[in-house]
Amino acid sequence: MSLWIPTIWMGIACSRSVSDWLSLNTGTITPDAVLEGSPVDRAVFVCLLAAGLGVLCARPKVVGILRANGPLLFLYFYCLISIIWSDFPATALKRWPKALGDVVMVLIVITDRRPLIAFRRLLERLSFVLIPLSILFIKYFPQLGMAWNPWTGGGEYNGVTINKNTLGAVCMVLGLGILWIVLGVWKEEKGAARTRQLIAYGAVLAMVVYLFMKMNSMTSLSCLVMAIILLLVASLRRTRRKPAILHLLLVSMVLTSVGILFLGLSPGALKAIGRNPTLTDRTIIWGQMLSLVQHPIFGTGFETYWLGPRLDAMWRLNPVLRPNEAHNGYLEVYLNLGWVGIGLLAFILVTGYRGVFKAWRNGDPRGPLLIAYFFAALVYNCTEAAFVKMQAVVWLFFLFTLVRAPGIFTRRSKAVSPETVARSPVAA
Repeated sequence: MSLWIPTIWMGIACSRSVSDWLSLNTGTITPDAVLEGSPVDRAVFVCLLAAGLGVLCARPKVVGILRANGPLLFLYFYCLISIIWSDFPATALKRWPKALGDVVMVLIVITDRRPLIAFRRLLERLSFVLIPLSILFIKYFPQLGMAWNPWTGGGEYNGVTINKNTLGAVCMVLGLGILWIVLGVWKEEKGAARTRQLIAYGAVLAMVVYLFMKMNSMTSLSCLVMAIILLLVASLRRTRRKPAILHLLLVSMVLTSVGILFLGLSPGALKAIGRNPTLTDRTIIWGQMLSLVQHPIFGTGFETYWLGPRLDAMWRLNPVLRPNEAHNGYLEVYLNLGWVGIGLLAFILVTGYRGVFKAWRNGDPRGPLLIAYFFAALVYNCTEAAFVKMQAVVWLFFLFTLVRAPGIFTRRSKAVSPETVARSPVAA
């Protein structure tokens, strides 16, 4: 029953806020409206966070996991401390618990009595609702499934989300998750239950492909393709005997992506993914943002750069696009948390890299998927902002790679056990 708490939390993050679902945000969005936020959304998240904390307080595993995740907790502590020098401390103080709630929801899944089954059920519930519903909105309710794109001046497909980039991120993380489940089911003994599950999961993957064909989310699609390669390679037994192959593949993919995006390594490849040398005007906006930075060491404070005069200035410079994020996760951290935040993020990325590979080599059934999620987050944040960001889809699933769970996922666990199959909603 407790698994429904993170399911609802992540379901909102992967779709729309409650106020958007209730059509309460119908007015013109202004800097003051962004500053105030929605009281309805706030009430919903407070209730979910309180319920989540109540669940964790009753689980003895939590203490050990918290001790093993000092760097990540210190990053969130620094985010809290940064509220002191923020010019919008009240707003930052409202947003920080929501960001902490992302960690709480991940911990609920990991500390479940059957964590592997809980993790799979979470992926199933989100995928079997959000992906088909997105297609339903796009085909039959365009007033819900489509929106105006200021970048192109035309329509875009957003499904259950509020923009195509979020829908692309949802398809990327859930598509990887369902593919990981399929690889596990494929190894099971042949039978009617296995066939039904492969058909059901295959249908979801086909829907993901369909959505990528409809929307123009090249960042998510590029990350998904490369992450699938990593997932498949990491799933091979021979790769575990020679982990250097996987290290080399991941690093080469990251360096190639950075070279194409920022160093002009292959203009043809950049054009093929729908980008120009300015990355669809992103580099222009980056220059404007950096010119407004006043505190490079410590930043403006947690989640408060895009507020007040700075947001108003950026909207005056870009009246059509009206950006509300850096479209680069590393820059976003710098704007909000400064060089100190960048240093903490770098440390977490290094320890996270070591952690996911250690889990993979130790036989964590999630290992190949965690490696794929880790890589996808690194590259995705080159052109989108999803690091240390409250309720960002990619950050939510990236947390599964960062949170260490010593002794919980062991070599004895199976990616898809007979018990999992029997209790799967698909099998039922």
